[in-house]
Amino acid sequence: MPVALTRRRFLRITGLAGVGGFIAGGERATMRAAETISFPFANGTRPLATFPQKRPLILLTTRPPQLETPFAIFDQGLLTPNDAFFVRYHLSQVPTSIDAETFALTIKGKVNSSLKLSLMELKTKFEPVEIVAVNQCSGNGRGFFNPRVAGGQMGNGAMGNARWKGVRLKDVLNQAGLAATAKQVTFKGLDSAIVEKTPDFVKALELDHALDEETILAYEMNGESLPMLNGFPLRLIVPGHYGTYWVKHLNEITVLSESFNGYWMDPAYRVPDNLCACVEPGAVPKKTRPISRYNVRSFITNLGEGAKIAAAKPLTVRGIAFDGGYGITEVLFSEDGGKNWRQTQLGQDLGKYSFRGWTIAFSPPQPGNYLLKVKATNRIGQSQPLEPLWNPAGYMRNVVETVTVAAG
Repeated sequence: MPVALTRRRFLRITGLAGVGGFIAGGERATMRAAETISFPFANGTRPLATFPQKRPLILLTTRPPQLETPFAIFDQGLLTPNDAFFVRYHLSQVPTSIDAETFALTIKGKVNSSLKLSLMELKTKFEPVEIVAVNQCSGNGRGFFNPRVAGGQMGNGAMGNARWKGVRLKDVLNQAGLAATAKQVTFKGLDSAIVEKTPDFVKALELDHALDEETILAYEMNGESLPMLNGFPLRLIVPGHYGTYWVKHLNEITVLSESFNGYWMDPAYRVPDNLCACVEPGAVPKKTRPISRYNVRSFITNLGEGAKIAAAKPLTVRGIAFDGGYGITEVLFSEDGGKNWRQTQLGQDLGKYSFRGWTIAFSPPQPGNYLLKVKATNRIGQSQPLEPLWNPAGYMRNVVETVTVAAG
């Protein structure tokens, strides 16, 4: 039987009753005032905060909750632990009391018969599927944009990789039966706004994308029920596409015969309509399109900016790379600021939507500063720019990152 995660139990099982800054009634998250993380951009100092079901994470805002994963977590394994997974909401009224036994998903609109499915019915009447996929916020790395742009000034921790289990969206839609005029599908969750005029958070997918075998409705994350802050009890998983589409607390699916142009599709979450999704810094794009698939990214995970290492001593450099689902085929490493590059050894392949680990031996020949860079390439030849690209929303940052270390 599914376990009802009521507000009382939610707080009790995490040992945090009476805290949680996102909870209505003025209760606050546990702040670790003495513990902060400083990003190398203006106003980049952030406190760590503990929310229900979460270890200390980097706090950006409490209402709505925005919590970033400390980057060191990504060096501990390819799958991001549930209690360390980043949190991003748009609306401040976040559910804290959802009974899994009474929860229902409604499918309506241009279908042959509207459906209302319980969580138990989703788990027992449809074939379960699993997929390992990265969830990344569109604004991951926004704080590094220069010139600065509006929006949450995040470091690079607004991403995570998990094994998601659920049912194919396709199977649920086919159960309802699609009308011949069906064109798009919209998704809405249980979070809501405080101010009535604030648009509901509703996202849309083209019908073909909704019917893709890999688009799923997930009820588990890394072998456990979804954490409340990551969408309990049901979340839309859109592998390879930015997290704006991964609707949390999903309870309403509507099939439409026309294109949906709600606020969170237009004007929000749009990028310049060109190959690089970029414009000259400060410029306004002439045409935009909805943000969609991840570009290629790679990071060094076991060495941070300013790390001190031993000269003339062997060291293994580690990191991760990922893209929008074509799969990573090569990761190159430079120890001299990009003048020369060496090929790394790729690690375990958990699937084309997953983080891919890589390693390389590095032995700094003499004392001094070394500019370490890493650059990934995917199966269709897409790679990363050496200079950062810019757009007005601060989306899709994927520049070749540089980590300066000091050998002594």
